Amino acid sequence: MTEIAIIDYGMGNLHSACKGLEKAGAKLKITDSMRELEQADAIVLPGVGAFDPAVQHLRARGLEDPIKKIIASGKPFLGICLGLQMLFDGSEEGQEAGLGIIPGMVKRFNHEPGITIPHMGWNQLEITQPKCGLWQGLQGDDWVYFVHSYYVDPVDPAVRAATVTHGTQTVTAAIAQNNLMAVQFHPEKSSTTGLQILANFVSQVNAKVPA
Repeated sequence: MTEIAIIDYGMGNLHSACKGLEKAGAKLKITDSMRELEQADAIVLPGVGAFDPAVQHLRARGLEDPIKKIIASGKPFLGICLGLQMLFDGSEEGQEAGLGIIPGMVKRFNHEPGITIPHMGWNQLEITQPKCGLWQGLQGDDWVYFVHSYYVDPVDPAVRAATVTHGTQTVTAAIAQNNLMAVQFHPEKSSTTGLQILANFVSQVNAKVPA
């Protein structure tokens, strides 16, 4: 059975992420061991909370270089929520440098009449990379669940796999670049659509694992 490693850095929605992936048929290992991360068939970096403490926890456990090496190796990698934001150069939320894997910054939503910050609740995906494997079997007008006050702004717009509109702002909801995929929303809280997205990730991993 395919084994997916969930990176444990002392923060993150580990239980929720695990539950969703288990429903998708994956065997999971929660770990901060570089050796176990390298042995796994795929990696998931979840996250909830503030940017600076999360990055500090990753670095304190010696996980920054292993994450970069694993992504560079071509192994399937999925970031969720804060696990997306940490892939960028930095965040307006804090002072710490991000992992710098995707050029760009994490920015705060602009205050404007009629919108709430944090952006919390269901919103409709606008898919910009239709061939991205995460979207297989979706209808193209799917709704997913968000909880965030900050959004990622990649230097290269081509990495955006989906966007979402909140107020007058259209922002990145997901990125995809080769083996690296990451989403701002919470698939594990996004009902059947979210479970389909997680199942799609597991299917991509299965396709790469020798029979």
